[in-house]
Amino acid sequence: MPTMSEAVRAGHRCAAATRRARFTRSCLAALMTVALATSAIAQDTLPAAIRTALKTAGVPDSAVGLMVVEPGGRTFLSHNARLPMNPASVMKVVTTQAALELLGPAYTWRTEILAAGELRAGRLDGDLVIRGGADPRLTLENLWMLLRELRARGVRDIAGDLVIDRSLFQVEDVDPGGFDGEPTRPYNAGPDAALVNFRAVKLTFLPDAERRTVRILAEPPLADLGVINNLVASEGPCDAWPEKPVADRARLTLTFQGNYPLACGEKVRHFMLLPPLEYTRAVFDHLWRGLGGSFSGRVRQEPTPSGARLITSLESASLADVVRDINKNSNNVMARQLFLTLGTLPAPPATLDKARDTVRRWLSAKGIAAPDLVLENGSGLSRVERIAPETLARLLEQAWLGPSGPELAASLPLAGVDGTLKRRLAGTALAGRVRLKTGYLENVRGIAGYVHTPGGRPLAVVGLINHARARDAAGVLEALVIWAHDHAVRNGCCTGMQDAAGNPRRDERGPP
Repeated sequence: MPTMSEAVRAGHRCAAATRRARFTRSCLAALMTVALATSAIAQDTLPAAIRTALKTAGVPDSAVGLMVVEPGGRTFLSHNARLPMNPASVMKVVTTQAALELLGPAYTWRTEILAAGELRAGRLDGDLVIRGGADPRLTLENLWMLLRELRARGVRDIAGDLVIDRSLFQVEDVDPGGFDGEPTRPYNAGPDAALVNFRAVKLTFLPDAERRTVRILAEPPLADLGVINNLVASEGPCDAWPEKPVADRARLTLTFQGNYPLACGEKVRHFMLLPPLEYTRAVFDHLWRGLGGSFSGRVRQEPTPSGARLITSLESASLADVVRDINKNSNNVMARQLFLTLGTLPAPPATLDKARDTVRRWLSAKGIAAPDLVLENGSGLSRVERIAPETLARLLEQAWLGPSGPELAASLPLAGVDGTLKRRLAGTALAGRVRLKTGYLENVRGIAGYVHTPGGRPLAVVGLINHARARDAAGVLEALVIWAHDHAVRNGCCTGMQDAAGNPRRDERGPP
């Protein structure tokens, strides 16, 4: 059995391998070293309700890491708490809290439009430049507002090309099918300093019972994207419908075929097919012509030409708003944008290595040892990212006690109310009292957040499951949350912060 110091050194070797972007077999061996050492250290008795839920799900307790902590006070449960585990989307808690502290909740991103040429009587004799500022939420509506401002400033006809400056991020384009073989799903879009609308097209499926047809409406309706509708309206229950198209990347077409039960009613799905530059050009062309402008040039990717003149710009929503979108809706694309934004510190351009180093330095400065941490893209949409439950719990503890605690807590889904927890614990006494980031991948389930107690203070709760039966183990995490709340009730917990001896502190901090 390795010693704890050997385990820590193994974790550092793994972190170094990740910094070199080489998650190798030696890195996996390092994680196993940490697992063997720490599982022997933290084998506290699990509450009976959690053991029963594990047995029902067919998951061994060795595949579960749990921790329940009163911020500034006692640890009530610690099981495999130092075991490095895949957190899935729970990793977004690390990325968003790092951003809130390092960038500040009022931080914004700026998208700029510049002219590389002379503007005479509404005609730009030269190229129009869109300089991306890495806005995670540059939607169709926001881009339309930016282009409307451009028209209001006298630009009508563009004689040159559309130049896209993506140089704020120095990353390769992501293979959209590389993670899970679903290249048309917008959550697989890679980070992009000039990301527009998540590169998505919204398709609305409209069945007509009288005509026995199914219409498909595209928004935005892009000339470069073909939607081939071979759907047949049918009777029967809406237990399945052909929501996965046949994608032809060469012809840029999505073909839908099969039976569409009328009982399904109207459905909406989002798809992605066009590459980054082609998508931006198609959206720009659609919106610009709708505003009365003309453009017939090409699209090019290059840094902003010297001498280009700023015409207008658009400030994004605040970081606090973006963090709420990321955590409540578990938005992977926005999380990856935010993670790389951290890579602009201390200076751009951003790289993944810079972003990883920024997060590690931040945790170290907070006194949170994280030899277990393996970062890939900061979103949790990863097979290699790892973190220990104890690291997450200490991060949640310090967040609650710090000035950005209210922003992080407000960004987490509220049980029975919104986000990914809208249907969880609904109608129970815990609805509206539990704020948790959820995570789910094949063989992975996780939660991390706060359970508000009757005493008025929260418990930081973390639960991670890495097992082939994780899909069936949602009840284990629910049992953890219920146990944490009931334990606080039974023990009169959390009426105030306590010191190491369990005595109430005078300087109670954190959100009310």
